[in-house]
Amino acid sequence: MSITTFPPFDPLTWKQADADVHVATRNGEFAGFVEFDGSAHLVRDERGTDLGSFETLGDAQSALEDTHESRVPRSRRIPLTLPRAFRRGLRRARA
Repeated sequence: MSITTFPPFDPLTWKQADADVHVATRNGEFAGFVEFDGSAHLVRDERGTDLGSFETLGDAQSALEDTHESRVPRSRRIPLTLPRAFRRGLRRARA
């Protein structure tokens, strides 16, 4: 049996569903959408929560991506620095 795991920061995949609607998915699951209402790009997440309105499509997509990254639990995030014990170097245990 094999188990497939996805990195916590898998990027969102965007597809244009209509002339004014872009839909985001992550690992095949619905993640949210951006809708252009004629004057601004409105963003909603997978639960339908309004995340705001933006002037450009790129800004709207970035807002949705940022909210998904902030939902990843800290324990699953990749540390930017090594733990303190490894920075000092390894030491021998005293007997």
